[in-house]
Amino acid sequence: MTQHHESHHESLYIDGRWAKPISTQRIEVISATTEEVIGSVPEASQADVDSAVAAARRAFDGGWSQTPPADRAAVINRFADAMEKRAERITRAVSMQNGMPLALSQQFEGGYGVALARYYAGLASGMKQEERRASPLGFDTLVRHDPIGVVGAIVPWNYPVVLALTKIAPALAAGCTLVIKPSPGTVLDSFILAECAAEAGLPAGVINWVPGGRELGAYLVSHPGITKVAFTGSTAAGRSIAQVCGSLLRPVSLELGGKSAAIILDDAQLDAVMQGLHFAALANNGQTCAACTRILAPKSRYQEVVDALAAMASSLVVGDPLDLATQVGPLASSEHRARVEGYIAKGKSEARVVAGGGRPKNHATRGWFVEPTIFADVDNNAAIAQQEIFGPVLAVIAYGDEDDAVKIANDSEFGLGGTVWSTDSERAIKLARRVATGTIGVNGYVIDLNAPFGGVKSSGLGREFGPEALAAYQQLKSIYLPGG
Repeated sequence: MTQHHESHHESLYIDGRWAKPISTQRIEVISATTEEVIGSVPEASQADVDSAVAAARRAFDGGWSQTPPADRAAVINRFADAMEKRAERITRAVSMQNGMPLALSQQFEGGYGVALARYYAGLASGMKQEERRASPLGFDTLVRHDPIGVVGAIVPWNYPVVLALTKIAPALAAGCTLVIKPSPGTVLDSFILAECAAEAGLPAGVINWVPGGRELGAYLVSHPGITKVAFTGSTAAGRSIAQVCGSLLRPVSLELGGKSAAIILDDAQLDAVMQGLHFAALANNGQTCAACTRILAPKSRYQEVVDALAAMASSLVVGDPLDLATQVGPLASSEHRARVEGYIAKGKSEARVVAGGGRPKNHATRGWFVEPTIFADVDNNAAIAQQEIFGPVLAVIAYGDEDDAVKIANDSEFGLGGTVWSTDSERAIKLARRVATGTIGVNGYVIDLNAPFGGVKSSGLGREFGPEALAAYQQLKSIYLPGG
């Protein structure tokens, strides 16, 4: 295994400076690969959150919300420049912490995060905060798009940089300020992002970071100084946050779990499908909310699909995430591996294992590794077909005709992602329109910066990406001019 340089921090980034934390409690960061301590940071207290929220409110009221959009765009572009300079540090930090293969981390946590910032800088540079509309009643109305206020952002551990940027970039573009709580499992990258904010010249208090656990997140969500909450994480946590925000009438966006279906049509070329499913189903070691973990195969080709999936899963390179040849790294924590292994044990009583099912022999003693696992003969009512496992575990389900495939795909409490695979793209698109989900790919799955991303049913509320995300950080005001 690659040895990792330890990274320790003594201060929190609050109000545009590195501030001494109120508490002496610390968060130790453990390598998913070596199970060794690779860093530590201060654990923020409720008093630190109070300071951060107060700083964000001062920054919002003190000028950031009134800064011309073009000027905000320039700051966001400088932030992107600073991230790009630190791309290697950012991507290595993520891979060391949560086990994401470095090749994927370079693509997403490095490149995609920078692209997100630049995209919203572009939207901000062309933003019109006010429009004049003619009323059918014979007068005009000014419609304003004002920034909503102070945002409490809670970021998970699986894609900690990109999922922070899905909140930071549109919020800054809109003129909002933020208090961000990263997951305790992936906090080292947030300190690098704080360096980027300082270098970019973001005004004091515009972005603040408060590392901590669930209790601190709950405190941030209910804080009286927060105007909007943006959360990515589990459906269970999302429901709790929604209850709090509902009682406070506080706007909230929730990007939650999934159990997406990959529908393989009877004319699909399986070699191409397997290449695409490696990403669509198993990206980031299966720790992806939109992963297509239910594979729907036509009965006429069921065994052929099962064999192809088993061969694909067995061929993947499992190893150190810092090795660019690695395709599957360890899971993010020992607790999470235990959860995934519990589902695998349950699956063995419900279906038939055709690949994996255990820990890889060459990584059995160190690191939180799980073999890519394929279950065949799965009923869609089985626990491994209905519940989000969040690991490299796929369930292959047989269907009859296309109507049956759509029925099975929609027979889920979730609706976040999905794919349809066919040599006839128009046929695939027609079927994709019938799947109850927020996003779906045809012969692949690539999240578009310029299109809304989010879920239906238990997969969440609201959308990230695209101009729709920017609108979620704005509030509307109508100024009627009957006499003007």
